[in-house]
Amino acid sequence: MSTASITLLFLLFAIIMFVWEKIPLALTSMIVCVGLILTGVLDPKAAFKGFVDTNVILFVAMFVVGGALFDTGMANKIGSIVTKFAKTERQLIVAIMVITGIMSGFLSNTGTAAVLIPVVIGISSKSGFARSRLLMPLVFAAAMGGNLSLIGAPGNMIAQSALQEINMEFGFFEYALVGGPILIVGILFFAFFGYKLLPEVKESDSQAYGDTVDYSNVPKWKQYTSLIVLILTVIGMIFEKQIGIPLYVTGCVGAIVLVLSGVISEEQAYKSIDMQTIFLFGGTLALAAALEETGAGQLIANKVVGLMGDNPSPFALLVAVFVICVILTNFMSNTATTALMVPISLSIAMEMGADPRAVLMATVIGGSLAYATPIGMPANTMVLSAGGYKFRDYIKAGLPLIILASIVSLVLLPIFFPFYP
Repeated sequence: MSTASITLLFLLFAIIMFVWEKIPLALTSMIVCVGLILTGVLDPKAAFKGFVDTNVILFVAMFVVGGALFDTGMANKIGSIVTKFAKTERQLIVAIMVITGIMSGFLSNTGTAAVLIPVVIGISSKSGFARSRLLMPLVFAAAMGGNLSLIGAPGNMIAQSALQEINMEFGFFEYALVGGPILIVGILFFAFFGYKLLPEVKESDSQAYGDTVDYSNVPKWKQYTSLIVLILTVIGMIFEKQIGIPLYVTGCVGAIVLVLSGVISEEQAYKSIDMQTIFLFGGTLALAAALEETGAGQLIANKVVGLMGDNPSPFALLVAVFVICVILTNFMSNTATTALMVPISLSIAMEMGADPRAVLMATVIGGSLAYATPIGMPANTMVLSAGGYKFRDYIKAGLPLIILASIVSLVLLPIFFPFYP
């Protein structure tokens, strides 16, 4: 059997296991990584190269920087601000989505949702509004906010890593050219119409989420230092080219300052690192390398392009890549979807002579629209019991949002990221 055939079999295995999720996503990724070595497709150095990728270092650093904001209670304090400005249910939904979206643009989507879920449940209890009406907009905003910056979501960095291999890259806020309008349209949708689609579940029908963490004993200097370090870290990343310090080094400086200053302990820093994301990222980069080296990615690209005719239009290609990503991301992890599709999309771009940045931007944005199922992203699953939701509740509220976000994307992508600039 050829190495290309073996690689395609591992790709099929990864897709099935990512959708089925009978074993952890990170374990599936490592099975593929090690399997590619044992079958002789890749040598160990090439297979494990992803784990020393600079983007992995950036992931680890930002997990620590973001974790400090959560562990000190500063993120909780930011989330509580909504109660001061929102009096009606619709105002509350908008306020929650705005704050969640902005926080998610610079912190972990899952972490942002995790810290704000108990805050929103507390707000629900005080205001009398059903938590089921508030939690779903929160996790949708967390997903949309992830496309506001380069560090907003793991998928953004996966695409960046692939681009860097061919000496290209996205700017820090380039995702926001499409992600920002999607977030704005999403908030307006729930403010004027989408709120009607949200389920109203009686509190007795939904399970308790758990006790809210008490941060009253955390010194205020730690809370404000965590916020200042985060802001300075982000500013340093924005002006990466001007100051000449790479993103991952700036992230490391921020993480080191937080631990050395005692804002968080070494143990808290270790706990804040999401190892599933690290292993998923590193392992799927091995699959990406195999797809490229064996020509398997090229075979898939040729097939996709062939199905579209002899002279496929750039917009038809855009729609094809985008729709595939949207469908996949609602039935497997959004990070896994992006990790799988990035090398394939890159091969398609190379086959058609299209701008790789345009194809990968479509891949990342499409892979982030995981609103229609409770399994599309971790945050969706986290509120399933807390909100007392059924599977159909996600479809009812999430599917119209996907359609709206897709329309916005398919209008803006060709403008800001034309396939043939």
